[in-house]
Amino acid sequence: MINFLSKGGVLVVPILMCSALALAIFLERVIRFSRMRSRGAGLAEKVAGLLLGGKETEALALAEKSESPMGRVLAKAMDVKDLDREMLETVIVNATDEEVRGLSTYIQALATIGNIAPLLGLLGTVIGMIKAFMVIQNMGGKVNAAVLAGGIWEAMLTTALGLAVALPTMVAHSYLTARVDAYEARLQDGSVVFIKALMLKKKD
Repeated sequence: MINFLSKGGVLVVPILMCSALALAIFLERVIRFSRMRSRGAGLAEKVAGLLLGGKETEALALAEKSESPMGRVLAKAMDVKDLDREMLETVIVNATDEEVRGLSTYIQALATIGNIAPLLGLLGTVIGMIKAFMVIQNMGGKVNAAVLAGGIWEAMLTTALGLAVALPTMVAHSYLTARVDAYEARLQDGSVVFIKALMLKKKD
């Protein structure tokens, strides 16, 4: 396999490095998201219930103890719960955006790898074709079809490899982006639950 890939030229190495980096990023994000799945579930409802019951200290302690994005957002919201609603919503939006940026870490790199990999493959093919035609020129145009075909398939190997790396990378990027969007929606829903509970408490 190594001998086969080596025929693609020097650009095979950066393409394989892109593949390894994309796999590492994907696995790291998937592991982190799986760990977060059990954290923060139903937290907003529990905090809201404690808040309505007048147990503000317990509500803040619960939010901080969860060590989840939802918990951090609610903890920051609890710190400014006595301010006006506009300021409260601003703090919540900023806290949510900060958590989303944290969840999106490295995901943009997958999109970059997905764009770069096929370009590297195309560059390798172009370089390989140039070399093949240089050989034909040096031989005065007297080259048999077998030699020409061999040079062409070796040149096209990098394009195939680049596409093989780019396709699953872009799928992984889309999947992780969808996971981040879904978690952002959960943060927003939890924030709404918290604000409703806070407004009801203030009315009382």
